[in-house]
Order: sequence, then structure tokens, then C-alpha cells
Amino acid sequence: MGGLAHYLEEEGLATTQISLIRLHSEKTRPPRALWVPFELGRPFGPPNDVPFQRRVLMATLELLQAK
Repeated sequence: MGGLAHYLEEEGLATTQISLIRLHSEKTRPPRALWVPFELGRPFGPPNDVPFQRRVLMATLELLQAK
């Protein structure tokens, strides 16, 4: 998704993403990404922990305020 983000940003659409594999984000250098140390398939963290998952989502969306 990091590569796609560059094209979307060029068209004026702000993007943000959650990254599970830091090396991939470092190579594609997306405009905004939140790297999380969770296992693959769980980008918002542990299942059934809604308050925690909400914090991850809010942290990701807050990146949209960055330029």
C-alpha cells in the first residue's frame, strides 16, 4: 500500500496506513504510516480489546494532520 499512497497523494488525496512490517515501510517510504509490532493479520492489536484497537486507529488517523 505504501507505493499506492504516493500516487494517491500526487492526486491530492491524503493517505495513512498501518504497517506490520517495518522494513517494507522503510523501503516504500509512504507519506504517513504507523508501524505497529503486532503479528500479521492483527494490525489493530489483540482481538477483542476494543479500547486498545480504538487507540491504534485514532493514532493512525491523527497522522493525517501531519504533512
